[in-house]
Amino acid sequence: MVAVMKSLSEIINKLEMQGSSGDPQVLIKGIAMDSRRVQPGDLYACVPGFKVDGHDYAAAAVASGAAALVVERFLPLPVPQVKVASVRQALGPIAAVFYGHPSQQLELVGVTGTNGKTTITYLIEAIAKKEKKKVGIIGTLGSRIDGREIPGERTTPEATEIQQLLGEMVSAGVSVAVMEVSSHALDLGRVAGCEFDVGIFTNLTQDHLDYHKTMEEYLNAKSRLFAELQGKKQPKLSILNSDDPAFSKLSQVSAAPVVSYGIHNSADYRAESVEVTAEGVRFQIRFRGGLQDIRYATPGFFSVYNALAAFAWGVERGFAPQAVAEALAEIPGVPGRFESVRCGQPFQVIVDYAHTPDGLENVARTARDFTQGRLITIFGCGGDRDRGKRPLMGEAASRWSDFLIVTSDNPRTEDPDLIIKEVLTGVSGVDYVALRDRKEAIWTACRMAKPGDTLLIAGKGHETYQIFGTEVHPFDDREVAREALGGLGYA
Repeated sequence: MVAVMKSLSEIINKLEMQGSSGDPQVLIKGIAMDSRRVQPGDLYACVPGFKVDGHDYAAAAVASGAAALVVERFLPLPVPQVKVASVRQALGPIAAVFYGHPSQQLELVGVTGTNGKTTITYLIEAIAKKEKKKVGIIGTLGSRIDGREIPGERTTPEATEIQQLLGEMVSAGVSVAVMEVSSHALDLGRVAGCEFDVGIFTNLTQDHLDYHKTMEEYLNAKSRLFAELQGKKQPKLSILNSDDPAFSKLSQVSAAPVVSYGIHNSADYRAESVEVTAEGVRFQIRFRGGLQDIRYATPGFFSVYNALAAFAWGVERGFAPQAVAEALAEIPGVPGRFESVRCGQPFQVIVDYAHTPDGLENVARTARDFTQGRLITIFGCGGDRDRGKRPLMGEAASRWSDFLIVTSDNPRTEDPDLIIKEVLTGVSGVDYVALRDRKEAIWTACRMAKPGDTLLIAGKGHETYQIFGTEVHPFDDREVAREALGGLGYA
């Protein structure tokens, strides 16, 4: 961890304040927004949350050694305080100053969209490493700094953690950082203080409407990444999927030049002669009068889009097209993304993170294409999340599967049986069974499977836990599948 110490006055020098109190020269050794994690010398940010208000825990933070507070209302506490209109929105710029504006010292690539973000960050990492660059990643699978793994809790971390990670990347000599940028992160200001050089858009399909309420609000949140592509570093670039209906709006709002990629439209980077097999995809990319053969070891048309986006970034970055293609061909796959579980069984077992209607349809359709026997799909929907997508998930799974096992995902504080009931309203034209116990569901599918069948276990992918109520329990679809296959006598 990078050791940092700055005076409060340095940190808030260019901040839009509504007032301040106390000694502005007090030294700040860190920034915290969780009172339970405050260390002596920290600046504690009193963030009003959805369920609790950080102001209510300021006294505990001061008792733990907080040297100053960022507030939206002054508090009767004996430490310097800085009052702002929105603590959450001020947190990113404050952290960026504290850690020395790290995003201005490396190339920062932001990837946003409903599906494909994680995969594209991995592809870009592989391309950059092929060019001998040190790379950093921030995303759903945690963070990685030049190969060093750092666990994470959400797709895009809080602003303080982002700036700290970027600061560590700079100290480690990283030159390219690639970040998954969620709609929540854009809306809640987590990436404020980050200067992105490139924005990549994957697609927009229904998700997170428990938060955004409408698809228009969801798209507006995504569009901020491209509308705010500006800063000291030049040039900037937007890389957009021209086959997605959101392309028109994003290309209009982009503050940077736009490069397009796609299959069905005359994009700057266009896939042709696409072949999808059980082993992956083969196709050609036509660009700038050139033609490049591509091989990528993950099946599905969605893989073509992911590879197109990464290839466009590499070529626009100035790398040789052949070298970029070689990097894509060498990637074995991304954890929990159409990941095969092999224990010598005479049928396929695929684990995928698909947790949206479009994502589930994409992977189910891909599995259907290479399945000779039955496609048995095991999936559920998360609790305390967008309820509107539940019947749509059931409908998507029904369209491509021969048999469904509807089970629990992460029920959280909802009744698992009621979630399953809502999913089943979209199921039609296919046999199914409802089993709330996800382990039982996977074992049942493995017992059912015959040679030539495919089991698609969707929704959790790389996750190694399951959430019931507020408790987190160990659970990994891949490990449970291996356990079931072993229990059935497969080596």
